[in-house]
Amino acid sequence: MFWQVTLDLLEGFGTTTKLFALTLVFALPLGLIISFGSMSKFKPLKAVIKVFVWVIRGTPLMLQMIVIYYGPGLIANYASNLENPGAFMTWVASWTVFDRFLAVLIAFVINYACYFSEIYRGGIEGIPIGQKEAGQVLGMSKTQIFFKVILLQVVKRIVPPMSNEIITLVKDTSLARIIAVYEIIYMGQNYIKTEGILWPLFYTGAFYLIFCGVLTLLFGAIEKKLNYYRG
Repeated sequence: MFWQVTLDLLEGFGTTTKLFALTLVFALPLGLIISFGSMSKFKPLKAVIKVFVWVIRGTPLMLQMIVIYYGPGLIANYASNLENPGAFMTWVASWTVFDRFLAVLIAFVINYACYFSEIYRGGIEGIPIGQKEAGQVLGMSKTQIFFKVILLQVVKRIVPPMSNEIITLVKDTSLARIIAVYEIIYMGQNYIKTEGILWPLFYTGAFYLIFCGVLTLLFGAIEKKLNYYRG
């Protein structure tokens, strides 16, 4: 029984790590783009980005997953019931429900990109303006100033808060079970329903502890590596 449970949990943990990795791959660069928008001097764009980030950060991730998963199907159902839908609504009516994993991934990427964007923004705005002005005096372009002067300092500043968010992401992957994605908690919980045993659910905690422990050591090593700059 123990080995069978372990194999099932490892299968679920594979889905968990896949969701974790893909979320980081897409959310980290998207968060940087969003942070540029939130710092834009073009006020309408800045306002839209600020409201978007506020909505995403102010609503539960679980609710966002449900909206993304069920939303297209509900809209399509509404469109299909119209008497004269027109070309656009006919196209909308052809929508199908998202793949469960894809819906979860989209929700996680959008949610964490918004959180990451605030961390990026804080790191960038925390760099003294004098350093930017010094780069301009030396004839550097805005792109050169960002990549050669600001970026490395920003990376050092954001590692602690970013590591905290990333470790939180590991645990948030358990929310995927809400729409029946077979991640590790779902697999452990399934034994309660099928076998009437509770210990596999507690056993999942060992996987999370090991994973988070590895990440903690990794981020600790990164922080030590970045100690060359103490500004």
